[in-house]
Amino acid sequence: MPNQTLPHFSKHLRTDFARDLLALLAGGLYTLAFAPFNYAALAPIALLLLFAGWRHATPLRALRRGYLFGLGAFGIGVSWVYVSIHDYGHAGVLSAAALTTLFFSFWALFPALAGWLTVQCRASHSFLGVALIWALLEYFRGVLLLNGFPWLLGAYSQLHSPLAGYIPLIGAYGTGFLLALSAALAVAVLHHSKRRYWLGGLLALIWIAGAGLRHITWTTPIGKDLQVALIQGNISQDQKWLPDNQMNTLMLYKNLTAEHWGADVIVWPETAIPAYLSEVEGFYLTPLQTEALQHHTDLIVSLPAEGDTDTIMYNAVLTLGQHPGQYNKNHLLPFGEYMPWQPLSGYILNKLDIRLGDFTPGGDQQPLLQAGGYPFITSICYEDAFGDANINGLPQAAYLVNVTNDAWFGDSMEPHQHLQIAQMRALETGRFMLRATNTGLTAVIAPDGNISASAAPFTTTVLKANITPMGGMTPYARIGDRPIVLVLLGIFLAWWGCQVNAGYKRGKIS
Repeated sequence: MPNQTLPHFSKHLRTDFARDLLALLAGGLYTLAFAPFNYAALAPIALLLLFAGWRHATPLRALRRGYLFGLGAFGIGVSWVYVSIHDYGHAGVLSAAALTTLFFSFWALFPALAGWLTVQCRASHSFLGVALIWALLEYFRGVLLLNGFPWLLGAYSQLHSPLAGYIPLIGAYGTGFLLALSAALAVAVLHHSKRRYWLGGLLALIWIAGAGLRHITWTTPIGKDLQVALIQGNISQDQKWLPDNQMNTLMLYKNLTAEHWGADVIVWPETAIPAYLSEVEGFYLTPLQTEALQHHTDLIVSLPAEGDTDTIMYNAVLTLGQHPGQYNKNHLLPFGEYMPWQPLSGYILNKLDIRLGDFTPGGDQQPLLQAGGYPFITSICYEDAFGDANINGLPQAAYLVNVTNDAWFGDSMEPHQHLQIAQMRALETGRFMLRATNTGLTAVIAPDGNISASAAPFTTTVLKANITPMGGMTPYARIGDRPIVLVLLGIFLAWWGCQVNAGYKRGKIS
């Protein structure tokens, strides 16, 4: 009699392998939902495939599928790290590839943890449970661990979908929960014929309500339009800090500024001045301050600045004109502007040859800078990835300014993803954002999150536009991320308590 065990085992193995492979492919699809691809519908579809693969999995199998999903998503979505490490960090091909793999393999642990927790908490058959676990781990990754890495958060992919209506209400993490809930509901609809209609109705209600919310305007104009000019110097990262190029760079920005003194506000990108404040203050910045006053223009520039001691250094933004001031970057980039896990991580700093990798946080209580007659919220590069940091100063601030240097990542996906993140901040606050970058993507973002003007990347140019100072508060700007996440955590604990109680009763009855 033939042995039926081996064919049955082989068939089962092929089925599990196919589902594992599907999780990896789903991760790749998830990345395509974000800029520069912008296929927003692929985000809920990818999560649907992932959550469906967890339904009948063991904890370890769910962990594996979550990890494969993470490899697909982060392996593609943050592959731009290689450009920074190899092209500008001067690491060899193998070293850069190894560090890039280590980077995205680490972040892939979070979908893996979500899968393991989903099965362990018996949430794989609960549309509410799996969505809550996913959303809470997004917050943990995006805010709490290593100063936060909020890249590829689901909500960013939905800036032009009906779910965008929720962003001014509940921000990135609340909207990310609704995205995950939508995918989980879709899985439940496919598996529960008796409850299909009410589950489908709930799913439709979420998206229809979001579409309706998109028509609500939460903020209002408070003054006449401002003329702005955003300068994109297009200085290559490998040339930027060479001593021989310093004067050429300083003259480039000075000359481009001189052509646009008629604007109300002129903005330079992050560290546009390749020198410390003390090195250029007398011969360069003081004359610019005088010219700004003469032309009734406010100039926003960026450069590194020394602190009170030799060990303190800031990544700073200065305003020149009617209201001179200084903002020091507070939310620093790990492994770029500060090194966690010292002394081990010091090896990485040396490997990457990052010259400005030891900044000091500026602190939470810095006063707002002013330009064009209005206070504004300042963010430097990576800081625009944190919603809470960009509502600190509302409702006083009339607009947002972000200065960035994405030249580290060349012509990759990163500048597009970073611009998409900046769009989220404008939509959350209901204010214009001026985003000046070194090589691109320089843009003016409207309060509805749409790009109202942009400059061609990798060109030396000046983007001219008009913006309207805005007043008022979106619901999200009033509460921020923490209360929303605490509500999600409270719902999860209540749900988990019900699960434990139900399990206890089943055990007692049996």
